[in-house]
Amino acid sequence: MLLNLGPAKGKDFATATGPFLVTLDELEPFVIHCKEGHIGKSWNLKMKCFVNSVQVSEGNLGDMDWTFAEIIERASYGATLYPGDIIGSGTVGTGCFLEINGTGKLKDASYIQQWLNEGDTVEMTIDELGLLRNTIVKENDYSILKNKMNVS
Repeated sequence: MLLNLGPAKGKDFATATGPFLVTLDELEPFVIHCKEGHIGKSWNLKMKCFVNSVQVSEGNLGDMDWTFAEIIERASYGATLYPGDIIGSGTVGTGCFLEINGTGKLKDASYIQQWLNEGDTVEMTIDELGLLRNTIVKENDYSILKNKMNVS
């Protein structure tokens, strides 16, 4: 891969999910053929990401190189998967600042990198599934956020 970002078994922390989960039968109307040479299903679902209301990323789930069938196969090497486990696909193309910044620098040496900062609000949307919104806080400020959200 151009930026050496994957595939990998990755982090088990700082992962946001939601606003809700759906079943495969609910996604049936959006099924499209996966890329040539791959197995499994793909879905035509547009995704966008905004930071402080400024769009920073856009893509389509159908553009994924690897299908979830292939991701689950890879994730199961040397590990036991259980019903209820959440298998993440990573980000949509141009979906993480490491990729955005790396690609930006490759295309333009004067590209100004961008990163998330305390207080930034990140909104991710996907057609038919909804909006996930989170604000970046310092770890030691988690109790303030927890009280604000009425989370126990």
